[in-house]
Amino acid sequence: MFGLGAIMARATGFSLSWPRYFAGQAVVTSVQLMTHYANDYFDFDADVANCSPTRWSGGSRVLPSRQVSRSVALYASLTCAGCAVASMLLVHALGAGVNVWLLMLAMSLLAWSYSAPPMRLNSRGWGELVAAVVVAALVPFLGFAVQVGSVTTLALLAVLPLILIQFVMLLVLDIPDRQGDATVGKSTLVVRLGVDSAALLHNVALLGAYAILPVLLGFGLPRAVALSFACTAPLALFQVLAVARGRLHDPRRWEILALCAVALVFVGTVAELVGFAVMSTQHSVDTTIVAPSRTSIAMTRGICDARLLAASDTGGADVFGSKQFRR
Repeated sequence: MFGLGAIMARATGFSLSWPRYFAGQAVVTSVQLMTHYANDYFDFDADVANCSPTRWSGGSRVLPSRQVSRSVALYASLTCAGCAVASMLLVHALGAGVNVWLLMLAMSLLAWSYSAPPMRLNSRGWGELVAAVVVAALVPFLGFAVQVGSVTTLALLAVLPLILIQFVMLLVLDIPDRQGDATVGKSTLVVRLGVDSAALLHNVALLGAYAILPVLLGFGLPRAVALSFACTAPLALFQVLAVARGRLHDPRRWEILALCAVALVFVGTVAELVGFAVMSTQHSVDTTIVAPSRTSIAMTRGICDARLLAASDTGGADVFGSKQFRR
């Protein structure tokens, strides 16, 4: 997602600063790891109560199985938070402005508050939406802003479909955790809605990610990006049909549904990357074509100046052999 923001900046004509890129990526990776370990620590009771974990949900399982002390996860989370702060200072040293700082702080605070007190957003039904905004919007915004200095309308248009498919993925991943979460009073959105309503919301949001593409085109989303993202529609349609047939009620289908949801986020992001990469290539070609034209103009002016000077030195003969040049 961070790389998507960087390629968006390149597609709009900005050259990439690799030091700022890697410093910004260090912030994102540190915050991601901080959230992972904090989630394992603060969701310990829910993970213990979860009798149906999958490869994609239910925590890492190393804490409920007592393979690692629970305190290790907290210390690891705090260490990663420290790394995130250090990386932010590096981004600042490389010239980050106020907008970049606001993005880094918002991303970090919301990520920490996903499962950690006092907000515990995921336990109050806000976790899925907040996580979708952080991962699919704030992270690419940061990748864009560390290069450009701010966030433009183009970046906003590009992330809207990604927010929806990220939100859908989180709904699917929360389904196997529903009973364990409800047992310990963790009121995720899926717990609050129930499986049937969550399935309906899943399909509406997923279809909406593709239905808004014509609207986004009208507001300025590049056609190459919209078409690239639209190519992922068959996988989305498969997911919608599976959920419409009640597959979320079948524990045997949870793994494949989660895999498809994760794959859709991946291929959707890659599709937009490809679209913006095509734009950046076209921009480079345009620049290459324009540059010789400017050079030719400069050379022509230089030749004319030289001829005018020669004419003045030879008594005013016209540089083109017709009229006389007079000082």
